[in-house]
Amino acid sequence: MTIVVSWYVRPLAFFLLSVSAFAAPCATATTECTEWLTFGAGPSRSLVYRTYPLDGRNEKITRAFILIHGAGRDAHNYFRTAVAAAFLGGALEDTIVISPRFASSDGRTCSDKLEKDEVSWRCTGNSWRSGAAAASDERLTSFDFTDGILSKLGRKSAFPNLKAIVISGHSAGGQYVSRYQLSNQVHDKIGIPITYVVSNPSSYAYLDSDRPGSGAYASTAAAPGYYATGSIGFRPFPDGRNCTTFDQWPYGLQNRAGYSATLSDDQIKKQLAARPAIYLMGELDILPLGGFDSSCPAMAQGPTRLARGQAYAKYVNEKFGARHSVTMVPLCGHNARCIFTAEVALPIIFPKH
Repeated sequence: MTIVVSWYVRPLAFFLLSVSAFAAPCATATTECTEWLTFGAGPSRSLVYRTYPLDGRNEKITRAFILIHGAGRDAHNYFRTAVAAAFLGGALEDTIVISPRFASSDGRTCSDKLEKDEVSWRCTGNSWRSGAAAASDERLTSFDFTDGILSKLGRKSAFPNLKAIVISGHSAGGQYVSRYQLSNQVHDKIGIPITYVVSNPSSYAYLDSDRPGSGAYASTAAAPGYYATGSIGFRPFPDGRNCTTFDQWPYGLQNRAGYSATLSDDQIKKQLAARPAIYLMGELDILPLGGFDSSCPAMAQGPTRLARGQAYAKYVNEKFGARHSVTMVPLCGHNARCIFTAEVALPIIFPKH
């Protein structure tokens, strides 16, 4: 009898331990809270931080929040920010929080330490921010990474009660999310509503040759000491001769490369207008800090990140029929932690359903 009881008790103990460990969110930026996403048949792979495993069945998850890091590629810090936001929003228990790592090691500008078979994404020029092909594997683009995450989230066998997905990014991550929103090819295939939350990027992909004048954004969005002349909203960019790249990808639709190159301009315009997007802007993000893009194609979009965000939302709504919105975050500059843990941001990134 003792032998029989012992035989049953031990598996039960292990089962209870397993359930308990799975029930609690993994909320520290350590290896215990990471897993690898392998592309296709492999061996190429990339790392994600997450509060719950992407594989296996989890019936209590009703939301997913994906937060894309900035140019520093510090996914661990963004994971901390996302977890802090989930705690403040009372969403830790029923939300899977994910922060992917776009590691890069080009021997010059970017020098992340790569693990075996880890993808090295391009970090300059047409880079991971805009769906470019990987430096280490030309078959992959950076947008394939988020496609892969969404594919896992969309499995009813794993997350049967998932009802909402929010994909967000700050700064360079905001550039990524803005361009992924208009060009990804899985939005309508996942079967779960997806909202794109774009925070404080330096630039956007314009859909034609129009660019904003000072009438397209609030006067308070301009940098200190900047004096606007006139009140033009949008007009054909007047300095194309001197700024020849103003309409080239990723600032415009011309000469697209990577993931978005397979789509027509018309398809991109339709997708942008049809898909929900919220521009989460720091009201103090009006200084040229934190990797601010001061190139001529970026400056053609406005003098500051705040001005560019306000102008772009107005542009896509008025000209292309989108229903995108701008939410201002009080007292925040170019700071992801300030933005995503703000009271006004929490119901946006953790929507009720």
